[in-house]
Amino acid sequence: MAAKTDNRNNLTDFFNEEYGSLRSYVQSRIQDTSERDAEDIVQDVALRMFSRSDDAMPITNVGGFVYNAIRNRIIDIMRGKKEKKLPSEDIDQQWREFADFFYGDADNSYSPEMEQALKKAVEDLKPAYRDIVIAIDFEGYNYKQIAERTGIPAGTLMSRRHRAMSELSKKLENIKELSYGT
Repeated sequence: MAAKTDNRNNLTDFFNEEYGSLRSYVQSRIQDTSERDAEDIVQDVALRMFSRSDDAMPITNVGGFVYNAIRNRIIDIMRGKKEKKLPSEDIDQQWREFADFFYGDADNSYSPEMEQALKKAVEDLKPAYRDIVIAIDFEGYNYKQIAERTGIPAGTLMSRRHRAMSELSKKLENIKELSYGT
């Protein structure tokens, strides 16, 4: 029981003191996609460590143990990243379907300019948001598949997509107001 308490206390102290350094370490290793958000990776590793079995061996080198776990998590993420390419003829249809989904039944009249604005707005989203929108709405993945592949909880993925849609809505409402003066 003492080993469990020592492990937990040592890990807590280490994460409290080194959290910024851990994030910097992750950011120095990865930079290009949503499932590679440094804070998410550090928190995921911390959660896994604090969820360890009570009968696990005592951790003698906390720093090495944590950095090794983070390095392994980064490797897992990098290995799991596979690009899924869609045929170019399908992409235009998918943009139209996404625009229909996004604009809903409001008036079903959106111009090619608004479709271009939607594409640009998606491109301008921060990578974590852009990647989840593309994965769900264009590549056909569901939250469970993405969560299994990336190790990011499905709830986090849903929150990111919700925030992405909110940002898209605000951006496009501003563009619509400027274009149509409504």
